[in-house]
Amino acid sequence: MRLAEVSTLSREVLSRVGQAVVGKQPALELVFAGILAGGHVLLEDFPGLGKTLAARSFAQAMGLDFRRVQFTPDLLPSDVTGAFVFDQRTSEFVFRPGPIFTGLLLADEINRTPPKTQAALLESMQEHQVTVEGETFPLPRPFHVLATANPVEYEGTYPLPEAQLDRFMLRVGFGYPTADEEWEVLQRRMGRRQEDQQVEAVTDADGLRAAQAAVETVTVDDTVGRYCVDLASATRRDGQVLVGASPRGSLALLLTARAYAVIQGRDYVVPEDVKAVAESALAHRITVRPELWLHEVTGATVVRNVLASVPAPPTVHAPADAIR
Repeated sequence: MRLAEVSTLSREVLSRVGQAVVGKQPALELVFAGILAGGHVLLEDFPGLGKTLAARSFAQAMGLDFRRVQFTPDLLPSDVTGAFVFDQRTSEFVFRPGPIFTGLLLADEINRTPPKTQAALLESMQEHQVTVEGETFPLPRPFHVLATANPVEYEGTYPLPEAQLDRFMLRVGFGYPTADEEWEVLQRRMGRRQEDQQVEAVTDADGLRAAQAAVETVTVDDTVGRYCVDLASATRRDGQVLVGASPRGSLALLLTARAYAVIQGRDYVVPEDVKAVAESALAHRITVRPELWLHEVTGATVVRNVLASVPAPPTVHAPADAIR
């Protein structure tokens, strides 16, 4: 698949998702950039802002198998990964796959389940495989996790450890809609006369794999790559930070910027692409000093300060074979 086709595919997928999710175009572009880059995305925002609807709509538009797991305090790791069960007909234990064996897994309210169950996702998100009782089972490809988390109602929740947060390529928030967007939500609901929404598929699993392979060919100038490194390094030197972004953060920044560039219709990355994804790619990898919590200093605050202080390289002009 050529990059021009990936760019067209991206617009079609986002258009179909936009039929279900009103507004939120920048956030939806970030989510799809994370998927095109082969990563997993954490959707963290208040309840009722369309996180679950967006995840289901992306799965439908991309033609992927979709499973939703509601994470609760009594959820066991085997409820996610699957387990060996005894088959009375053969008198043998056979593996029964869990919901994680799918194309797109929605881990709903992931911070409401204990760390042991959260950790069940770690191997699958990084290694694309599941190990149960010493036996390893490969996951289908593509495989992506879209997880939701509620930043309020901390009672009965288990904050994600830094190791698992680091596995998410991006953390994206939707925010409240404008008054016009909220009215459009109401109008659409009255117009369709039912609660459920369906989105037509634009591609399938093979098409998405081909698109992801094409994104790997996006041109990245050395100055832009160095800019990613400089931004991640600057978070480690910031006086407000206890732990800054790791090299995995700079890698996520680069990979997501490539996918974001294709969504914008280019086959090369410019510094503006890096800036557009920087907060979502780096903020959740930064641990702020505890004494600054009362001053509402967050990882996003640090990233914004870093973007303002680290000089960006000159914008690279389009090469001869740029997407048209």
